[in-house]
Amino acid sequence: MPRHEHVLLAPGAGASGRTLQTPSSGRARPHVDDRLAPPETRVEYLDGAELFAAPADAPHATQHFDLTYVLGAHVAAGYRGAVDMLTRADDGSDYAPDASVFSQKPDRGGHRRLEELAFEVSDKQALAVPTSKARRLIDRGVRRVFCILVKQRRVLEWSRETDGWQPLAKDAVIEDRCLVRPLPIQALLDATSSDDAVARALLEKRVPALEAAVAEGEARGALLGEAVGEARGAALGEARGEARGAALGEARGEVRMAQEAITTVLQARGVVVPAKVARAIAGCDDPTKLRRWLKRAATAATAAEVVAGSRRKR
Repeated sequence: MPRHEHVLLAPGAGASGRTLQTPSSGRARPHVDDRLAPPETRVEYLDGAELFAAPADAPHATQHFDLTYVLGAHVAAGYRGAVDMLTRADDGSDYAPDASVFSQKPDRGGHRRLEELAFEVSDKQALAVPTSKARRLIDRGVRRVFCILVKQRRVLEWSRETDGWQPLAKDAVIEDRCLVRPLPIQALLDATSSDDAVARALLEKRVPALEAAVAEGEARGALLGEAVGEARGAALGEARGEARGAALGEARGEVRMAQEAITTVLQARGVVVPAKVARAIAGCDDPTKLRRWLKRAATAATAAEVVAGSRRKR
């Protein structure tokens, strides 16, 4: 039986047969971290009734994974994501949304704050349980509650205006201060869209490792473009030089530029240039051959492939 396919053991009674006595409605609510359900167990409470949250099977379990994968990447600075974190909703309710987002800043008493976003995943269970939980979370102060319907491939959001679920379009996004960028609904439903959404969110967060990789790629691209540009300029200069009867010294200078361009392109791509290959490039003064080698240098896996099948011109 999937996780959070709750089994209601008895109205108002736990598995032990005891009935929870809830205080009057006029009493102040317990803190969100004031436990009714024992932590690290599969027991939860809803309106004084004990629920058993069973382990998951696919596709319910995979939907849990996709949700936390995408949501975690989108959590903005100053906020924290959680999975299966118990929240005391009211006197008789203490249960864990499948995923949630809350402020990292503790309250005045040093305790964690109430979550601002909560997500439920529903597969085989009746929608009545997520509905009851959503009402109590909203009443407690949670700003937004969402429910992912696994079979229907839909995402719902709880509406205060209608006191019910509102379907979200698959091309819609979730925009919220808790998120670093809008979270596409499609990314929650389609694993192929998840990676793209996660990558965009991490880039928006300016993760140092990603920024370093992007900067390195831009530097290599600039170096490669400069090398190719120099090689093309050398080839153009060579053609004009031949047409105008350019001096031999100028032609040799252009050949040297082409030779350097080949080596520069290989080094920019991280390809090692052995001494034997370096000698072959330096010893070639054939502009046509050098241009062919330059093209190879842009894609060759090794430096030897660039000069393969060629003889040194004497």
